[in-house]
This record gives sequence, C-alpha cells and structure tokens, in this order.
Amino acid sequence: MFWRIAGLSTASPVETILDKEGFTLEELLDEDEIIQECKALNGRLLNFLREKTQVEQLIKYIIEEPPEDAENKRMFKFPFIASEIFTCEIEMILKPLVEDEELMILLFSFLESKQAHDTSLAAYFSKVIICLLVRKTVPFMQFVKDHQEILKQLVDLIGITSIMEVLKRLIGTDEHLYTNYTNAMQWIEDTDILEMIVDKFGSSDSPDVHANAAEILCTVTRFAPPGLGAKISSPSFIRRLFQHALEVTRPKSVLVNSLSVCISLLDPKRFTLGAYHIYGHQLTHGTMVTNPETVDGMLGNLGDLLHLLNVSSDEGILLTTYGKLQPPLGKHRLKIVEFISVLLTIGSESAEKEVIRLGGVKRILDLFFEYPYNNFLHHHVENVILSYLESKNTEPLDHILSECDLVRKILEAEKDSTLAADLDKPTVPVEGRKPPRIGSIGHLTRISNKLTQLANSNTEIQSHLQENSEWTKWQTDVLSKRNTLENVYSWACGRPTSLLDRTRDSDDDDYQDRDYDVAALANNLSQAFRYGIYSNDDMDEAQGSMERDDEDVYFDDESAEVVISSLRLGDDQESGSLFTNSNWFAFEDEREAKERSMSSPLASPSPKAETGGDADDDDDDDDDVVIGEEVNDSDDRAMPSPSVETKPEDDGANKSEDEKTPGWVEWRETSDSDEAPPLVMGNGEVEMDVEEKVNNTENSSSPEESGEVSGSDTSKPTGPEEATKAAEEEEEEEEPSRMETDKAVKEKS
Repeated sequence: MFWRIAGLSTASPVETILDKEGFTLEELLDEDEIIQECKALNGRLLNFLREKTQVEQLIKYIIEEPPEDAENKRMFKFPFIASEIFTCEIEMILKPLVEDEELMILLFSFLESKQAHDTSLAAYFSKVIICLLVRKTVPFMQFVKDHQEILKQLVDLIGITSIMEVLKRLIGTDEHLYTNYTNAMQWIEDTDILEMIVDKFGSSDSPDVHANAAEILCTVTRFAPPGLGAKISSPSFIRRLFQHALEVTRPKSVLVNSLSVCISLLDPKRFTLGAYHIYGHQLTHGTMVTNPETVDGMLGNLGDLLHLLNVSSDEGILLTTYGKLQPPLGKHRLKIVEFISVLLTIGSESAEKEVIRLGGVKRILDLFFEYPYNNFLHHHVENVILSYLESKNTEPLDHILSECDLVRKILEAEKDSTLAADLDKPTVPVEGRKPPRIGSIGHLTRISNKLTQLANSNTEIQSHLQENSEWTKWQTDVLSKRNTLENVYSWACGRPTSLLDRTRDSDDDDYQDRDYDVAALANNLSQAFRYGIYSNDDMDEAQGSMERDDEDVYFDDESAEVVISSLRLGDDQESGSLFTNSNWFAFEDEREAKERSMSSPLASPSPKAETGGDADDDDDDDDDVVIGEEVNDSDDRAMPSPSVETKPEDDGANKSEDEKTPGWVEWRETSDSDEAPPLVMGNGEVEMDVEEKVNNTENSSSPEESGEVSGSDTSKPTGPEEATKAAEEEEEEEEPSRMETDKAVKEKS
C-alpha cells in the first residue's frame, strides 16, 4: 500500500511496538491504531495475534470481570479492543478460535451461572458469538450441537438483551443463515428451545425476562423456519402459554407479553413490539395462515380473559388533570381488548359467535364509554365495532345494532358530551371545576360515518337507521355539518387540493406520500432542460439547447424523484411554478410570445426602420412603446401613464389590415427652443445625447448581424460627421410624431 512506501508517511506506532523485543499484548491493545492495522491485514501483527496464547488472553478480557483495583483501560478499553479484533472478521484469527474446542469452551464459560454477567461484557460476548455464527456457521453450529447445554444457559440469561439477540440467531430467525446453511441449522427444530423460552413466563418475575421472551417468540412467528412455526402455533403450545398468562399469582407483565405472542400468531404482520418494525419488508418465509386449531385453543381461554375486564373489584386510584380514575384501565385490560380486536379481524365465524356468547362486545362497549379519555382503548373498540358491522353473517350485525344498541349509545354520548360527575363510574371529574368534554367524540364520528356509508349497501343497517327518527335528525343537523367543518381538504390554508389518494394509511412508505404527478413532472423537467432553462454553465449549451434531442433530456420517474427531493415544491397553485400541479412552464408563454414577435407581421419594426434609419440599440428599446398593446403589470419597466392610441397615417390607408403596424412613440418632452431637453424614460433614466449615440453607432453591429429589421437604406455612417448628420435627420423625422403623441396625451388626461 502507498503508505508503506518510504517517504510518503511515517511508520505506524504498531510497527514500532512490533520492532521491540519482548513486547506484550497489552502494549498493542493500548495502541489506538491496532484496529486499523488489523483491517489493513498487517502480516506481522496478525501472525502474533493468531497464536493460541494471545487468542486465549483476548477471550479472557471479554468474559472475565476485571479486578476492583484494575486500571480503567483494563476495565473498559481492553475488553472493547479485544471484541473489535474478533469482529474484524479476519480469517487468520477466527479460524484458530472456532476450530479449537478448548478456546470455544473458554468463550462459552461466560454463560455459566457462577460467572458474573456484566451487561457490557455480555454485549462484547454477543458480538463475538454472532460474528462466529455468521462467518463460521458450520463449525460453530456443530460445536453448539455437541454442547446443547449452551441453549439452556442462553435461555437462563434471556433477560439480557444482547443474549436474547444471540438466541434469535440460533433458532433460525436469520433468513440468510437458514437459507444457506439449512442442514447446519435444522437440528434446532428438534430441540425443546421454544418450551424453555415460554417456561420463563412461569419461573421468573422480571418484566425484562417476560418482554425478551415474548420478543423472541413473536420473531419466531414471523421469520422462523416452518418446523418451529408449526410448533409455536400448535394448540398444546397455546395452552401452555395461557396457563402462565392466566395464573393469578403471576405479574401482569406475563399476561401482557403472552397476549402479544397470541396477537403475533393471529396477525404476523402486526408488530406489537416496536423494536421490530424495521423487519417489515423481510417476510420471506411467507405469511402464516392462521390455523383453526390455534384459534380454537385461544377461544378455550377467552372466558377467563373477559372476566379480567371487570373493574369493580379493583381499588386502585390514578389522579389525572381532568379528574381521577378508579381504577385505571391498566395495560393488561388494554391488551385483552386489542387481542379480541385482532381475533375478530381474521374472519373466524367461531370467534365471532364465542365473543357474542360470552358477552364480550357489550363489556367492551361499556369500557369505551367508561374511559372516555383512553384513545388507545377507543381505537381497538372501533375496530371491534367495524368488524361486526362488516361481517358477512347476520348474527354479529344484529347483535351490535339491536342487543348492544349501538346507535342509542352514540346519540346519548353526543347529547351529553361532557364528563358526568358520577362517583360510581370509573372516570370522575375534578371537583369544583366545569366537567370537560369527553375525548371519544372523534371515534364516535368515525363510527357514525361508517354506519352511514354501510347503510347505502346494507338494507338491514339502512332500515335500522331509518326507524330511528332521532338518528335522522342528528345526522342532518350535527353529523353532516361536522363533516363539512372537519374536512381538512377543503380548508383554505395552503394545503394541496390535488391529493390523489386520500384514503391511504399514514404508515405507508414516505416515497408514496406525494401530492404531485411524477410522470408529468418528468415530462416537464425534460422540456425545461430541453429549452436550456437549467443549463450547466460549464457546458456550452446556450446555442444548442433548442436543438437538443428529446432522448438527451429524458427524465424517468426515479430521476424526477431525485430532482424534486432537492428542490422545494411550489406552494402557490396559481404561480405557475415548475414543481406544482397547476399551470406548468410559465416561461413557455414568454417563449411563444417571442416566437410570434419574430414571425408574425404584426410585430412592427421601429420607426427608424420605417424611415430608412438605423436600427435601435438595446439601450433605445426602453424608449419605445407599442401603441394599443396591453402593458404587462409585472414588468418593472412599465410606463406610469395609460397607453395612447394614435390615428393611422395617411400613407397607411393603402395598406391592408395585416400590413398595418402600430405607431411607435418616445416618452420625451418637446420644447420650442432650439436645444431639446434630455429625454426622460419611464424607468427614470435619461436618454443619451447625440455624441453617445454616435459612439454607440460606431461600436454597434450591422442590422444583418444583430438580426433587427432595417429600412431600405442599409448603409451605415462611416465617420463622426456622417453619424451626427444621420442622428439629426432622425430627430427631425421623429419630431412630428412626438408632437402628436404629446397632444393626444394631454387631451386624454
């Protein structure tokens, strides 16, 4: 490498240590550049580190707790550097480790119960184990297979998150490992690893253990091989799970995390544990179809779960800003309602009937109105109601409308929308204050709108609503007005109104959240670059942009996305911005106007050209105004006075209508004196005098080169005297026209 060449860089400090006699491993670990030298495959360094003595010492730094009187670098730096050396994935170091059984036994001795399990050391240990599992899968899995007590030791330490990550990899939830090393990983399916994990719900009281065990089991339901997937969805496993969850003496965290596993079994795409939302697009083993036997196993314990929704026996009190909860709902009741919500969405007829038979829907609706400020609860109850309203069976629909009397409860809540001061209810307002408005109005509005929508296609719902005159009146007087008021797409607050998909879930990918047509944007960008609007200054495109082929400036959807991600979208729909869905390419109107002025006979030349004079300079263009044309308000050079129409000249009477040209005037004051005052233009500038015109005439290009229209006399002055004479003749010829114009302006004013 170039830094090894003499003269380009100084020698590495690691090389200096290696040149010494009797250097130690601690000296190398204390050097900051050792990791970089390992990644650079320093031969001398790797030959030293691959020795069994050095590998053994590196392992001890990772698994052994440092003495209390040890230095800081022994406590923190050396374990970190040792783990980083192993995770550099160097073959010369990993191979001697994984093939030496004594070293592997020493490494896994960290899991022994007599060993202290510091969380920092556990993280270093897990990094090394996962590195060996990924890079040396076959020999590593063979060692674990020969020493299966390692699995039990890992499960015992499942409360440590880094150990939990090792377990997830071992049981086959890593897609790459299981696909490429099926034979080496498949033996895990024949072990009782899942039973050992679920038994942690009954043997440990730590919430961390329960949460990590549930996370592993939820991961198995989504990514594990078919063997483990079939085992975890079996009725026997479900019964074992509910046995721990419904045990009275167990903490509530057991019930909450056990139900998370059941929810994941019913809906594998539903990520109940937030840490795994990143794996949403890695479902490769296929979505697990809910087994009817799995559902039946859950329904057998549904009665005991619904019994826990009764809050009358609890005596807890939680003070809030709006009052007090006696008792609070609690995580376990919220999780039960969520579980029933997911259970009803899978379309199981037996589940719908069982929930109705046990009175689950009535109890859930009561909780909806008893806890009017728990929006998590309202969300799940709304899903339960919609599941029954959209059911293909008539029994659930009749139950929710008639027996549960959903419409009447909605109208009562709307009629008295403040929190009732009833001491017998779970939610009590603060004494001495005005009761606040209940917080479930939004969900009630959504449910009411869903009822109205379904009534258009369901005769049973329609007849039920029409029979209730109070509902009809409330729908007309309150609901319709509320929907109009709360329609965010009609708010005049600058929000784009051209949303194509207003019903899309907000959890979709960000690249789909766009209010513009990418295909049209790509086409317009192509045209923009075709006309040289955004040309590169480094490339000579000023002359060739109009001649560029369409293929050279084609933009596909991906290119348009890249461009629009770096530019701000236009906020004004009427501004004609390039990046809006309204009038695209405002510059095109200007370009077309210029083309018409060059090609149309109505584009009149200057009066000097009509009289055979020279074409005007660019500086003189500000002095000319076309009579009869509308002055652009946006032009900063627009004249302050109104446009003046002049009578056509006598010689123009013989011309046809197409050949008539509008007159040209100059805004200058006339005087009876011999010396004319300086001309003041509309923008406040003073017209150049005759000598400046002479100089400009000498330096200006010919009419043929500038492309301007000239008269029949195409000759130009060759000297100062001729130029001065020509300029005086031009002023004399223009004097009558100016006098007529000034007279017309005075008359009109």
